[in-house]
Amino acid sequence: MESRRRNIKIVDWKVSEMAKKTIKIGIMSREQYKNRTIAIARGNHKPKRGEPKVWFESVQSMAQVLSSENQKLLRIIQKQKPESLKQLEVLSGRKRSNLSRTLRTMSRYGIVELVKQKHAVKPLVKATDFKVEFGLNTSFSN
Repeated sequence: MESRRRNIKIVDWKVSEMAKKTIKIGIMSREQYKNRTIAIARGNHKPKRGEPKVWFESVQSMAQVLSSENQKLLRIIQKQKPESLKQLEVLSGRKRSNLSRTLRTMSRYGIVELVKQKHAVKPLVKATDFKVEFGLNTSFSN
């Protein structure tokens, strides 16, 4: 009986940890991002622990991905746990083509995961909280 309880606790812990994942987001221009990437490749810059791993070119582009409508979609996925895009289409009232495009974009940023199953794609929320960092003096020169 004890081992059964332990297994339940472990499963509950993993679910709650996944449900509360925070992604740190950085904002920098394409040119700054390019310079940063080159500086890392050349060994001139070593990313610090805790630096953003997800980057957007502008606050506007981040706002498109994390719009109120898309946050609502993430809540539906997190709470209702649809087994397919078809099921999510019914739950959200959004067309499948729109959902597919939105979820692929969110997947590229690590916000959702699209799990391929036998005859369906199951969306999973990977991040529920977001911390945004940006500044005027952020630069990475060659």
